[in-house]
This record gives sequence, structure tokens and C-alpha cells, in this order.
Amino acid sequence: MTRRLEAVLFDLDGTLVDSAPDLVATVGWLRRLHGLDPIELDGLGMLASRGALGLIEAGFADRPELDRAVLREQFLEYYADHLWEKSRPYDGIEAVLDALHERAVPLAVVTNKPTGLAMALLEAAGWQARFGCVVGGGCTPLAKPHPAPVLEACRRLGVRATETWMVGDDRRDIEAGRRAGCLTLAAAWGYLAGDDPSSWDAHRVFSSPMGLHNFTLEYNGIH
Repeated sequence: MTRRLEAVLFDLDGTLVDSAPDLVATVGWLRRLHGLDPIELDGLGMLASRGALGLIEAGFADRPELDRAVLREQFLEYYADHLWEKSRPYDGIEAVLDALHERAVPLAVVTNKPTGLAMALLEAAGWQARFGCVVGGGCTPLAKPHPAPVLEACRRLGVRATETWMVGDDRRDIEAGRRAGCLTLAAAWGYLAGDDPSSWDAHRVFSSPMGLHNFTLEYNGIH
């Protein structure tokens, strides 16, 4: 079977945008809010793909008694107002989006990030018109690695999953894409947290957005 190209689905944090600086800064703010001593935050960036709760678990490992649901609510409220202070697109991502636009390929974001925050991040990046839909946390009953969000994005775009790419920097992105039937592309420039993307069973692994850009330019369908 020849896989052509009908659409491309992107994860957001760690794939399109380096959002770790503002996510990690929010952990620091939250610790100060609760009167806690500062901790070393540099290592938390690689956990950004694990979402608010994953960052909170790491940033508050010394305070297991604090209510995680309350912390998450406070985290998200603050982060919503500070999500584009130091966050930026990865170098080369704009070229990838431009190349796909020139080919008139529909694009979507499929992320476990809350939909409202994902849309706000895209707006801050000036990308709201680039994407045909955003499928974020809560849009489907199950999140990635379940294929439901990927299939929902394909449904909204009116494309076949088997002719669609799923691009992401986390094992869950690749698993969700594979289970949906997509061509899966691992973004090894993202938040790997020590994981080896070569073990994810992705169809392709790229070390930089430029590698993905070149693949986009050269792609004529694969067997």
C-alpha cells in the first residue's frame, strides 16, 4: 500500500513549541505561593510532556501531603497568564509549516494539554490560522496514547488516518498514531526525559526540525 499525504497532526509541547521554560517557571511560582523552599528546576524541563500533574509530582516530591488537584488548578490558572513569556517555536518549525502550507496540506494539533491552553499557545505563536483543528485534553473520553484524539482530528479534517502523519516527541504520540494507522514521525528534539525514541517503533525518527523539513520536501508517498 502506498501512503500518500492527506494531513499532518502535531503534538504541541516539545514538538512545535519549546514551552518548558514557562511551565517550569510556573512550578517555581507555585512553590513560592505555598511558602516552600526553592528547588533546582533545571531538570524539570524534560518532563514538560507529562503535563501539569507530571511537573507537580516532580516539583512537589518533598510535599506529598499537598492536594494535587488544588495544585493543578493553581498551576493552570497562573500558567494561562504566563504561557508565552519565554516559550518559543523550535528553530526550523516555521519552515516545516511553510512547506506543508505550500503543498496545501491540512494541519492539526493533537495534544493532551487542555484545549483552551493549547489554543492560547497557538494564538500567542501567531499560528491560529495554520491549523484546521485542535484536539486537546478533554476533547475525547481517552487521551493519548489511546488513538481516539488522533482519529478525532482526522474526522474533523475529513482525512484518512492511513494517509496522515502523526508527529510527536513522546512515546504516547507514536503509540496513538500507530494505533490509529498513521505514519508516525518521532521528534527527537523534544522532551524525551531519558527515553530513547528509537525504541518507540516510529516509522521515522528526526533529530531536528530541519530533518523533518527535508523529509516533507522530498515525500512522494512510501510503500
